[in-house]
Amino acid sequence: MRIFTASLPLLLLLIIANPVFAQETPRTDVIIEKMSFKLVRGVVNMTTCIVELPKQTYLTARERGATGYIIGPLKGIGMTLYRAFTGVTETDFDPMIDPEFVWNGWEENRLDRSGAKEAAPVETPGGKKGE
Repeated sequence: MRIFTASLPLLLLLIIANPVFAQETPRTDVIIEKMSFKLVRGVVNMTTCIVELPKQTYLTARERGATGYIIGPLKGIGMTLYRAFTGVTETDFDPMIDPEFVWNGWEENRLDRSGAKEAAPVETPGGKKGE
């Protein structure tokens, strides 16, 4: 009975730990591909961070009108510094900024004249598109 009591926890541990040992080890080429993408993303963000200045000016002016030409460059300077900093740190880590690259995120939902967002067509169960 003592052997059974002593071996039961060991048996349970082996049963529970078995799936952990069954995990496939990552392939070297996949690891190298991920590392190289992180390095490239970091270098690209460091070199293209200055594009945040016109991007933020454009987006803020489109959103706020004439006031955006004052707020936009200030916002652009902050985003330039932020993208440069994250570019340096992203060479070793996961993406820290969204959008991942400066050329993403220029598109926004257009507003109609009443100020409400345009309604996207919704597909009904019958396959017809409605609003």
